[in-house]
Order: sequence, then C-alpha cells, then structure tokens
Amino acid sequence: MTTFPQPSDPEKSAPQSPTEAGFDLWLEAGRAEKHYWRDLWRYRELFAILAWRDVAVRYKQTVVGAAWALLQPFLTMVIMTVIFGRVAGLPTEGAAPYAIMVFAGMLPWQFFASSLSSSSQSLVGNANLISKVYFPRMIVPVSAVVVACVDFLVSFAILGGLMAWYQFWPGPRMLMLPGFVLLAFLAALGPGLILTALTVRYRDFRFVVPFIVQFGLYASPVGFSTQVIRERFGDTGVLLYSLNPMVGVIDGFRWAILGGGSAMYLPGLTVSLLTVTLLLILGIWYFRATERTFADVI
Repeated sequence: MTTFPQPSDPEKSAPQSPTEAGFDLWLEAGRAEKHYWRDLWRYRELFAILAWRDVAVRYKQTVVGAAWALLQPFLTMVIMTVIFGRVAGLPTEGAAPYAIMVFAGMLPWQFFASSLSSSSQSLVGNANLISKVYFPRMIVPVSAVVVACVDFLVSFAILGGLMAWYQFWPGPRMLMLPGFVLLAFLAALGPGLILTALTVRYRDFRFVVPFIVQFGLYASPVGFSTQVIRERFGDTGVLLYSLNPMVGVIDGFRWAILGGGSAMYLPGLTVSLLTVTLLLILGIWYFRATERTFADVI
C-alpha cells in the first residue's frame, strides 16, 4: 500500500516567535537608560575580559615584567625619604621609620595615579568597540582600574620587605586597610570618569592627566605627614588641605599600617570623604550625560 505524505500543520511549521523559542525580544524606547545599572551586572563577563586583556597587555613582552611595579614606587620612596626626611628634616609619624611612613603614603597614591591614567585613556583606546557594539560604557574605565589593583598588590610586597628590614610590624588596625583601599578606588573613579568623558571630546586632555598626576604627588602628603600641615597652619589649614580627597585616603592608610604611632584627624577625614562623594556623584552624572554621544564623537 502506498503511503502519501500528510499535509503539515501550518501552525506547527510556522517560524517560532522569540518568546516561543525561549527568549524575549524587547523593543522599548528608553529601555537601555531605564535598565542601565542592571546591564552593568549583565555585562560582567565583558568586564572580566577587558580587565584581563589590560593586565595581559600591561605585563606581556616587557623587559622587567612585574619588577617595574616594584621599582617605580621603591625609587620614588627612596628619593622622598632623602629629600623630606634627611635634607628637610621633617618628622615621621610616631615611632615608624621615615621610609615606611613614606611608602605607606606611596601605596594609595600610586593606586590613584595609575587608576586615573588608565581610565582616562580607556575609551579612546577602545574606539572600535565603542562605535560598533552596545554595552554600558562605564564598564571600560572601571575595568581599566584593575591594572592599578594588580600593581597595588605587587607594590604591597615592598611594604612587607621594609617592615621585615626595620622589624616594624603592624597592629590590629591593619584589618581596616581594605576599607581604605575601597576609598582610594572611589577617589580615583569620580575624577577618572570626568577625565574619560572629557578626553573623548577633547583629546588635549591626554596631556593634562600627566600634569595632574605630577602636581598631585607633591600636593598630597606622600613624602611628609599631614601633622606637619596642622602644626604650621592649624586646624583650619588642615581642613582646607583635606579638600584634596587623597589627604584622607593617605592618612587612613598610615593610620592602619603604622599602628598606634599614627593618629587620624577625624574632621579632616570627614572633609575628604565628602569631597570623594561629591566627585563620585559628579563623575557619574557627567559620564552618563555624555555617554550617548561617545560613539559619534570617538
């Protein structure tokens, strides 16, 4: 007996809609804006890829490799110890050796400077990706900060070596150090977002960032103690000086690392915290306000 093919059911043979196929297709005006912060989490794999790529580029095919992350802060610490400690004769904090006091301030400053430099050039360096694919652009400058985190961990080994050399060991305050690392990250993120957005529109800002980093090194209490400013200019002078957000961050690092010999001026820390918060809010607002034009301008 001959079997003829049965006519197919038009409902079953019709192409499936996106919903029937197992996923949803949303076409909604302003949806990307509405779910921006949720998209940051959804694109976390892209964040990891960009961060790993930046770290690989930073350390791949280098002459001295990770040793550069050790040499730069170490040599800067030696120079500042000689200039401020020996020549100028400035006092240290408590019983800590001057070299350890300087390096305790050098750690957050190097983290801040590296984060600022990397994030400010991140969007321009990823121009092809920005102009072709949608994703929350904030992922790019934030992922660039991961390189600074790796440099910070490498440089932290010098601090351990200095403490072993001088036989100076931290106390229980060291447990508070991760909180000040987070504060250093936030202090770099706000200005970094502003400079990133400005660099996309005005490429001249790539020359401004190195000047800011160089000027900020001497405008921040890296090579000397904030107590020197307080002794010479009083509490009002310290409060005005603490408008520099890195003052509170550096003082926090020294308070945690140097132990009981280091005292923290809480009003100054409060002013720095307020400045960090203000710059962070301003940075996020300006970045979000200009983000939609990046693909056209870059």
